Amino acid sequence: MDILLVAGLWLDGSVWDDVVSELETLGHRPVPITLPGQGDGSASATLDEQVAAVLAAVDSASGNPMVVGHSAACTLAWLAADARPGRVAKVALVGGFPCADGQPYADFFEVKDGVMPFPGWGPFEGPDSADLDEQARRDFASAAIPVPAGVTKGVVRLTDERRFDVPVLVVCPEFSPAQAREWIAAGDVAELPDVRHLDLVDIDSGHWPMITKPVELARILAAAAPERGGHAAVAASPSSPGSGAR
Repeated sequence: MDILLVAGLWLDGSVWDDVVSELETLGHRPVPITLPGQGDGSASATLDEQVAAVLAAVDSASGNPMVVGHSAACTLAWLAADARPGRVAKVALVGGFPCADGQPYADFFEVKDGVMPFPGWGPFEGPDSADLDEQARRDFASAAIPVPAGVTKGVVRLTDERRFDVPVLVVCPEFSPAQAREWIAAGDVAELPDVRHLDLVDIDSGHWPMITKPVELARILAAAAPERGGHAAVAASPSSPGSGAR
């Protein structure tokens, strides 16, 4: 099936290259999406334009695709389910959770000259970046694309409750499935308590498994992909001790 891959902040579609290769080997059609403002040279892109780019990929997919969102882009994947609840076969959330209606998309760090640059590794010390060596950190930082403020400060709008019928897989990298369940049960995670078909699976990595564990991530996504637009459940792996909370 078509598996649409949407990366989080500061990244373009090329970050999925190794995941793409493995998914193709496993018989799927991966489609990495380079978002407006994150690789196309635009510093004035908006959240609406990023949502439109994801929806265009959904609409042009062969059959009903699975939409994979990473980190902040978990919200983009969920917005696709909201806008196309009858078209999206499944949503996979990697290392993040969707924002609630009315929240800013990703207003996390300082904006300079109309963009939010990568803030350095300080905010990500610990489980987020523990599996990135010094060269990987340098490569990431040098390639990081400042994200337009029109994206990060854009307001999330969710309108169709049929989104809760779309099956969701939460891939847990720097936190464990057990932690995620606790956050969901406590009401600390927007949207997911109302999802009717929710699975969680562990991956032993930091926040960017497409960089550090691409084969493992691809296999998790392939196993979760619904057959012929149906539903595929993935059982959670045992919780990994020591995973950091977000």
